[in-house]
Amino acid sequence: MENLEKQLICPICLEMFTKPVVILPCQHNLCRKCANDVFQASNPYLPTRAGSLTSGGRFRCPSCRHEVVLDRHGVYGLQRNLLVENIIDMFKQESSSKPVPERKEEAPMCDVHEEEKINIYCVTHGVPTCSMCKVFGAHKDCEVEPISSIYQTKKTELSDGIAMMVGNNDRMQGIISQLEETCRAIEENGRRQKTLVCEKFDQLYSILEEKKREMSQKVTAEQEEKVNYIRGLTRKYGDHLEESCKIVEMGIQTMEEPEMALFLQNTKPLLKKISEASSTAHLDKVERGYESMDHFNVTFSKEGMALRSIDFIQDDEDDDDENEDGEGGAEESEGAQTAGGSSAVTDASVQPSPPQQVNSSSSAARSTAST
Repeated sequence: MENLEKQLICPICLEMFTKPVVILPCQHNLCRKCANDVFQASNPYLPTRAGSLTSGGRFRCPSCRHEVVLDRHGVYGLQRNLLVENIIDMFKQESSSKPVPERKEEAPMCDVHEEEKINIYCVTHGVPTCSMCKVFGAHKDCEVEPISSIYQTKKTELSDGIAMMVGNNDRMQGIISQLEETCRAIEENGRRQKTLVCEKFDQLYSILEEKKREMSQKVTAEQEEKVNYIRGLTRKYGDHLEESCKIVEMGIQTMEEPEMALFLQNTKPLLKKISEASSTAHLDKVERGYESMDHFNVTFSKEGMALRSIDFIQDDEDDDDENEDGEGGAEESEGAQTAGGSSAVTDASVQPSPPQQVNSSSSAARSTAST
């Protein structure tokens, strides 16, 4: 019977269950009154009518911390545990039918008067004591009360404190859940913003790649133009050299001619050819520095400073200051709204200086043929 009585103790009031007994979804039992007290402590702002809740809410089981969600009927919507109620009735009938054996309760003894039981409560010092301490001892001038009345008062106070702590624990659990959700939202927003920043930099990379390709094409075009011109000029000089070598061979053969008349006949046209071959006036000449490509000069000092100063867009106050200084041009920004209603995070903005102009010539200077 003693072991059975221990199983019929309510975890809130620490007394035997008072009917009606409700069963929670986690299969633990509570007195309906105790369940209602815990529910009201966990939901202090829900409207009430005639002492009962008029809307749904939630609280946690004091035994296992399982969350119990109630409908608009509140704790009155919980199912009654008729089995426990029947066991309580059987236990009370069995207890009343059998004589209660006299049990010697081991009452605590006074530390000062070892033969005296502690039977009163010192209200002044807030400690239980014995009658001898009140008459002759340290509590003779103190206010005392019967220990039974103080016992009931303190037991009610402890029960209320437990119910309040259960409500506080539920609110603390709600705060923890909100913090965890905020942490997840921060991580998700961080990933989203890093993706947006990478997209912005990819756009900047594509602009630089396009500009590099355009400038390289300009250098390549002039390079091919100059090389083709020099190769053409080389062919002309080669043909002239080949013709000169043939004239030299003809001159050597003429020098070996023993007949004077025939020698003189061949000398006149040969001298004319030598005179014409000795002149290179009809051939173009390359000016000094024609091979240089230094006019394709480019510097990125300003752009480098602008790139190194890339940062996130400042807040509205800084934008207002810039507008007051006369620096127009509103900057467009893209921001992502944080999940769950959190604040938006600013996107990266690139603000480089205007690109440095490249000094280039469309074609090489040609030297005029000397006459």
